Amino acid sequence: MKEKILSLFQRVCSEKAESINELAAHGSNRKYFRIKTKNASFIAVYNEDRKENEAFLSYADQMRERGIKVPKIYAEDLENNVYIQEDLGDETLFSFVKEHSWEENFPIYIKVLDCLAEIQMMENFDYTAAYPRKEFDRQSIQWDLNYFKYYFVKLAEIKFDEQKLEEDFQNLTSYLLSAERNYFLYRDFQSRNIMIKGDEVYFIDFQGGRKGALHYDLASLLFDGKVKMPHKLRDELLDYYSEKMSLRLGSDKVKFKSMFYAYACVRIMQAMGAYGYRGYFERKESFLQSIPQAIENLKYLMQKTVFPIELKELHSVFTQIVNSKKLQSLSKNAPLTVTIKSFSYKKGYPMDVSGNGGGFIFDCRALPNPGRYEKYKALTGKDSEVIEFLESKAEVKYFLDNVTKIVKQSIDNYLQRGFTHLFVAFGCTGGRHRSVFLAESLANELMQCIDLKIIINHVEQNL
Repeated sequence: MKEKILSLFQRVCSEKAESINELAAHGSNRKYFRIKTKNASFIAVYNEDRKENEAFLSYADQMRERGIKVPKIYAEDLENNVYIQEDLGDETLFSFVKEHSWEENFPIYIKVLDCLAEIQMMENFDYTAAYPRKEFDRQSIQWDLNYFKYYFVKLAEIKFDEQKLEEDFQNLTSYLLSAERNYFLYRDFQSRNIMIKGDEVYFIDFQGGRKGALHYDLASLLFDGKVKMPHKLRDELLDYYSEKMSLRLGSDKVKFKSMFYAYACVRIMQAMGAYGYRGYFERKESFLQSIPQAIENLKYLMQKTVFPIELKELHSVFTQIVNSKKLQSLSKNAPLTVTIKSFSYKKGYPMDVSGNGGGFIFDCRALPNPGRYEKYKALTGKDSEVIEFLESKAEVKYFLDNVTKIVKQSIDNYLQRGFTHLFVAFGCTGGRHRSVFLAESLANELMQCIDLKIIINHVEQNL
């Protein structure tokens, strides 16, 4: 993969690539790499699904032409499954929300909703490259509902009458299809696919886009299973968006909200199917940790609205899910606090004050030391020059990758057993460069995991 990526990169960039490092993909089969030169940074994508690549590249060009903030595409080689795009940094809406109060989060969500409206209202959009469907039609909805049934309901041991549930699925689908569906449906409009760069928001992973109703993407954002959004805030954002679009389209605000909750229901079911497949079937513990929030969202929906169609068997399934002891046990696993420290071996080991005991202390002194170079001595592992130096060293990446795997293994186990704290520390000679860099790198990786509280303490910097 790296050979193909660098071959394409060198054909279009005059600067030499100084480093190329793989990034976390979070459930995607695509592989992401950050390429750094002396003066710039790029993201390379390797994906063996050519049709998905074609959809992304076609959509990126069209969206950018219409003023939507998406990553620039610098080069593509579809024969070798590679393309190179703009590096938008590491801050997503998901990571932003975790670090700010909801009072601070509200304005950014308003900005995102304003952008969503512009995305949905794009005119004369060409769906020729759409994959796997050009429209969120009956077939698309049935795929989502069956995904929910087979990968969540059955694996969670929820009882139901197959024929009655199928009839409810058909009735719900017909109701959803009664909505106007001539808008751009992003499909996966959630917090990890929204990037924050400076004062602007950018959008990624829109390759599943197709024609559809306005409600679905709004539901994806407001009922994001990875974000514990207060109900009051969700209601305020829904009011803002529905008022905005009713004025723009001359539509009925009350009818819009009624249809919105039905689409929210389907979106939550689709997400539960994904969590079940990744968690129960693929045995990826972190996806199971998203289930409690999805259940809370489902419970809220059941209390909030009554659909204008009868769905008795589906309602029975929902009731069992909300009351399931098996599923409730997952909520006992969260949250887990992970305290990450950097320290100097010259001054002794840091203490774990949580009272939990155990954890890890990793010795970084065998790694290349930036502190030996005059130009890095006054800097720390949080400075870009030191970060670039360490990221360019293969042994540092190897060390960090192994540490991350070990820590994540313990996190999955701790969550399962109901532990509340995990202690991780990195030590180097001065506690200034390598240990700080590794502590920050691990923290950034773990911040992508739901239901973890990350505390970082750099002992020698008193941070």
